[in-house]
Amino acid sequence: MGSGARVTKPRTGRLSGLLAGILAVTVGCETVEEPSVAPPNLQVDPTWPQTLPNDCILGPAAGLAVDGRGHIWVVSAPGQLSDREIGATLDPPIAECCFPAPPLLVFDRQGEVVQWWDGEGEGFTWPDFPHGVFVDHHDHVWIGALGNHHQVLKFTREGEHLLTIGELGVTGGSNDPDRLGVPADIWVDPETNEAFIADGYGNRRVVVFDGETGEYLRHWGAYGEPPDDEYTHPDRGADQPPSRQFGTVHGLVGSRDGLLYVADRRNNRIQVFQRDGTFVEERIIAPETLGSGSAFDLALSPDPQERYLFLADGPNHLVRILLRETLEEVGRFGRGGRQVGQFLRPHNIDSDADGNLYLTEAETLRIQKFSLQDPGGAPGG
Repeated sequence: MGSGARVTKPRTGRLSGLLAGILAVTVGCETVEEPSVAPPNLQVDPTWPQTLPNDCILGPAAGLAVDGRGHIWVVSAPGQLSDREIGATLDPPIAECCFPAPPLLVFDRQGEVVQWWDGEGEGFTWPDFPHGVFVDHHDHVWIGALGNHHQVLKFTREGEHLLTIGELGVTGGSNDPDRLGVPADIWVDPETNEAFIADGYGNRRVVVFDGETGEYLRHWGAYGEPPDDEYTHPDRGADQPPSRQFGTVHGLVGSRDGLLYVADRRNNRIQVFQRDGTFVEERIIAPETLGSGSAFDLALSPDPQERYLFLADGPNHLVRILLRETLEEVGRFGRGGRQVGQFLRPHNIDSDADGNLYLTEAETLRIQKFSLQDPGGAPGG
């Protein structure tokens, strides 16, 4: 219990005792300093998305992106659904419902499915578990993958295959210019058309390719230094020194003023770079967090200054709101749970032009929308 806080045990029944226990845990949690500014007020929209058509249910969703039209793209892994979840597909069926949703769904702002892909086509192998999706300034769609796929795929908006980066089933380590590890996320610079890839599960780097040709351009590790696959990370914890190598490069996003923000998940930190890989600064996030780490994915507010940086923090089941200029945490929302507005390991995050946020939860097979309240006051002041 911190700060001399005291919880008196109630004499009523078990439910009250449980609530008191929850209160005790809450009081003892991480202390957040009074923010220097009022953060954006975001509230869950319980009507979004609408019910999927044709008795479909979503698989584990590990990629989400908002495109220039305000449509929300989500990739999932329907092959991970259990027989009990898709009993209608068995032979013979064991239930009236349900059916796996296609591995890529596109929602409009009202949460209605307006487009989908079944993952079939010529010239590519669709990943068993897509991980990361990005829609660039040309309306081209980029998709990464978990497991032994080791590729990033590029398509037109209609699903025509345009480009493959990496070799199917083959990896070559963090300094291989041609092969990928397990690419977790993609961001494409609208000015240079360079594709930045968070090559962060099997490898320890950010790697950059020409977005048109797929030609390798450059790569770097933590602090802008060369990645070292033989490096041993120090012990984890709030009193331990930061690792000199990336742990899990899991998400990235570029700002209009030429910076790249990288979520180094396992190392509980955000690192900031110039586009050429020059290190700028870092921010440690909840350093006592163990497990898979606190820095899952990043999104920027859409105001001209991109004043806020939003961080999906999986193990702590919340979204942190940071001032981009200082990386100071000025707010947060969410808590652990399965109810609307709560999270179990929020995985991906993105914002639309109105300042609303969208998040996936891969383990709870869910996507949620948080609507910006009073858009005249925030973001951007």
